[in-house]
Amino acid sequence: MADSSASRIVILDFGSQYTQVIARRIRECQVFSQILPHNAPAKKIAALKPQGIIFSGGPASVYGKGAPHPDKAIFELGIPILGICYGVQLMAHHLGGKVEHSTHREYGPGMLHLTTKSPLFHNLPEVLDIWNSHGDKITKLPKGFRAIGKTDNSPYAVVEQPKKRFYGLQFHPEVVHTPRGKDILANFVYQICGCKMDWTMGSFIDQTCEEVRQQVGDDHVILGLSGGVDSSVAAALLHKAIGDQLTCVFVNNGLLRSNEAETVQRVFGDNFHVKLKYVDASTRFLKKLKGVTDPERKRKIIGNEFVRVFEDATKQLTRGKKSKFKFLAQGTLYPDVIESVAIGGNPASLIKSHHNVGGLPKNMKFKLVEPLRQLFKDEVREVGAQLGLPKEIVQRQPFPGPGLAVRILGEITKERLRILREADAIVVAEMKASDWYYRVWQSFAALLPVRSVGVMGDERTYAQTIAVRIVESQDGMTADWVRLPYDVLAKISSRIINEVKGVNRVCYDISSKPPATIEWE
Repeated sequence: MADSSASRIVILDFGSQYTQVIARRIRECQVFSQILPHNAPAKKIAALKPQGIIFSGGPASVYGKGAPHPDKAIFELGIPILGICYGVQLMAHHLGGKVEHSTHREYGPGMLHLTTKSPLFHNLPEVLDIWNSHGDKITKLPKGFRAIGKTDNSPYAVVEQPKKRFYGLQFHPEVVHTPRGKDILANFVYQICGCKMDWTMGSFIDQTCEEVRQQVGDDHVILGLSGGVDSSVAAALLHKAIGDQLTCVFVNNGLLRSNEAETVQRVFGDNFHVKLKYVDASTRFLKKLKGVTDPERKRKIIGNEFVRVFEDATKQLTRGKKSKFKFLAQGTLYPDVIESVAIGGNPASLIKSHHNVGGLPKNMKFKLVEPLRQLFKDEVREVGAQLGLPKEIVQRQPFPGPGLAVRILGEITKERLRILREADAIVVAEMKASDWYYRVWQSFAALLPVRSVGVMGDERTYAQTIAVRIVESQDGMTADWVRLPYDVLAKISSRIINEVKGVNRVCYDISSKPPATIEWE
């Protein structure tokens, strides 16, 4: 997805849940970053001609059974390497140092004290706030390495081998809890690797359009258009690349927000003149989901049914015609891919499957086209803006692929969907009325499987509970709850309780990601 002559940083994924955040931070430096499996062959990496390599963190111990390790030939490529947490432990382990289990696990905030000057900390103070998350530590440095920073628990919190340009951090510079972490990564990218700022969305659009044309040829592509940012930008990008070879299918799965179906048909069918087929499959989806409460089963069912509906729609569209759709396009993003599947079989813990990725059956008849697979959400928005999509589409808040199914905890019924739709519409309306909607990452309602006692009109009630979730984030990988003004929260709560039949309690979710996820399921 990047010009072969452009600067590139390769990130080897050893199972960290923050690997994609590292990639995002590098791209914020306007340098292309590419995640590869931890065991990617050195020859394959060398062929990509990266200016630098980063070893991610990971949950394993370097001496543990089945622990992921890199191709040792990587250390002989002459390319700068930065190891983060487990990554620096790997460097020490493979180059002659020693790593041992620490009696005091470092997790959370800490203070880094720099003891020696290094280009990795160019223009940074000698004392830095950092974020730790490790149970092992380096106890002996490899030959040629030296310590340049320490914490209370580790004399080798930062190490370097300046001749080979190997660097290691025992903490996580990629997370927001390390305030100057982005500057550290920028120093690695610019000062050590000599990268240029040549990763732009304009170059991405041109490159992707060319790749799509090569992949698709003269065949036709069918795309599931939900009206959300991802599918909308994917549609616009594909339309730019292949024009009328693209047909969009809008599936009403019965799990949409209020007025969603009407809006999508109006915006894309009437305004953008994209080939659009509307399929009302709400009864079909709800029948499949009857009695299902497990969130993973919900996602799998929706994913499978989604594809089945597509196959049926394709048959209808091609009946009696020579052209057949060979490709299914999806608005899959980088976070979808990495949260769904541990890259290369790495031991990353499965967070949740995404129906764009985890729910696809093995016998699917389509080949996949995923033009946004390398992008993060804010990059997708930028692409959409450059393609001329309106603000109400480009700046729309993220909406999960499985729709309201993962915002209803417990069984999905028409009545519970009604309650959530009405409550969610109020949240969105009040966020827009108070000018907060476009200032936050996401704001929505979730329906909990909790009933509680209340009093309405001097009568006892035993009704449902709505949780309101409003978070701020840069890319959806980390998030914090928004300190919304009390009067806005009061208005949202008052309207939901008074206007949504069956609800007598509203709660505000004040958990951050991590440890919680943004969605409840």
